[in-house]
Amino acid sequence: MNSNNCDRKFLESTSIDYKTILIVDDHPSNLQVLFTFLETQGFRVLAAQNGENALKIAVSSLPDLILLDILMPGIDGFEVCRQLKNNLHTANIPIIFLTALSDTVNKVKGFELGGVDYVTKPIEQQELLARIQTHLTLKKMRQRLALQNKELHQEIYARQQVEGQQDLVKRITEKIRDSLDETQILQIATEELAKVLQTNSCQIELYNSSQTIATIVYEYSHIFPKSQGMVRKIADFPQLYQQLLEKVPLQFAEIIPEFSPKGMQCTRLACPIYENGGSKGILGNLWLLRAKEEIFADFEVTLVQQVASQCAIAIRQARLYEASQQQVKELERLNRIKDDFLKTISHELRSPMSSIQLAVQTLEKLLQTEYPHSISPTFTRVLNIFRQASQRHNKLVEDLLTLCYLDAKADAIVSELINLQVWIPEVIQPFLERTQYQQQQLKIDIPTELPLLNSDISTLERILIELLNNACKYTPAGEIITVQVRADEQTVELNVINSGVVIPKEEQNRVFDQFYRIPNNDPWQYGGTGLGLTLVKKMVEVLKGTIDVESRKGETKFTVKIPNF
Repeated sequence: MNSNNCDRKFLESTSIDYKTILIVDDHPSNLQVLFTFLETQGFRVLAAQNGENALKIAVSSLPDLILLDILMPGIDGFEVCRQLKNNLHTANIPIIFLTALSDTVNKVKGFELGGVDYVTKPIEQQELLARIQTHLTLKKMRQRLALQNKELHQEIYARQQVEGQQDLVKRITEKIRDSLDETQILQIATEELAKVLQTNSCQIELYNSSQTIATIVYEYSHIFPKSQGMVRKIADFPQLYQQLLEKVPLQFAEIIPEFSPKGMQCTRLACPIYENGGSKGILGNLWLLRAKEEIFADFEVTLVQQVASQCAIAIRQARLYEASQQQVKELERLNRIKDDFLKTISHELRSPMSSIQLAVQTLEKLLQTEYPHSISPTFTRVLNIFRQASQRHNKLVEDLLTLCYLDAKADAIVSELINLQVWIPEVIQPFLERTQYQQQQLKIDIPTELPLLNSDISTLERILIELLNNACKYTPAGEIITVQVRADEQTVELNVINSGVVIPKEEQNRVFDQFYRIPNNDPWQYGGTGLGLTLVKKMVEVLKGTIDVESRKGETKFTVKIPNF
């Protein structure tokens, strides 16, 4: 048995259920959940907790697909992807990014580096399984296509008595194998075959799902009347279609009014469109017509069969791609529904929560004016809890609304020149009393000479306030909070630094995630909505800037870099 047949047998007998998947994530809990789920689905699963190990495992084991986390310490997911795609042995392994990032810039960067898809955390397991199956199927089809191309070239090469046939097959295959447009595939196949084999007409008909009707979906003809769109009932031609449905090509000369102009006799060649060695059924047939006395030679029949096989692979790949695009559109629709829901529920919650907060204030004033001696410490404590809960819920509603409308705000940025030496002290003035009460020190470090910053002042103010709120909440008594500004010709760097607190390294990449809180910190002690830093990151991106966090040696620093155009 030759090597090509061995390769084919291997491809046909290898099921997706036995494919190897490498999961790369620096969080053991994420690894464990995905590892267990994928093993129950019949996959062989490998795992790595950092980029270095992932590269070693990928090169040594050559997995069929990689689930790759983007945000990791050391070598991040983007760098791992770049190195894998630059390695000849791992370049063709499909990579699906796992990321909590939802901005377009990171999606585009992942695709530019060679990723085939992305899944946003938290991961919906059935969605992930569907995407894995889709990309493993695409990979298998590409392997089969490559194998078909190899066989096709070898067979054509063996028929050197037909000058130029090898170049023909190569040209047709190259044109259709990478296309994901079914109409374009049909057009290329019919036109190229008709021109090179010098036929009077070339048609492609496709069956319906039950194989009871065949429709001519594309035609190239320069003599016969157009018949594109014509529908044929298989039952009307039982002997003809019985042979074709058994994957046997046929050639005959006969007058069939439905197939050709009345009274004209032609030689017809029909080749079924299906994948050689594939388990799928027949998609349709390729029809070529010549004058009665011009029969098709054996090598021409073989050539048409090979092109038909390539068409089948390309058509199935195009349909699979179209199905995946529909899935993407459906996911986008669901995301829009989710956003609309958040906007609606936030608006609906705003009015009653404002009424509750107003009622608390009214109750306090009423008690102080009419029943001042009836207010016990317990009652005061209950009112404080009520007031704080109302404020927390109002802040959550406001943050949710801001999060929903940030994308729209990107188109409504109003830039103005800002004197940071004057503006920053004004913004941080309300925090002086708060830091003094909490026994913290608030310092400003601004150079005497700074360029004016051209940016949106309201968005920049919200960014600084959120960072200062965060610093005030987590800075212990006796420690220092510093607002620092640095600038060059193109960028203004705003740093908010607080001493006495360190964020664990493994948590630093997650502090911008929605509703994320650092483990072991009591949320009731610090309050907040869990959206503050998420909003900061999105607002910085609206200003076309970047934000990073660095935490070591007893201090934490948030660095915001804003371009100054």
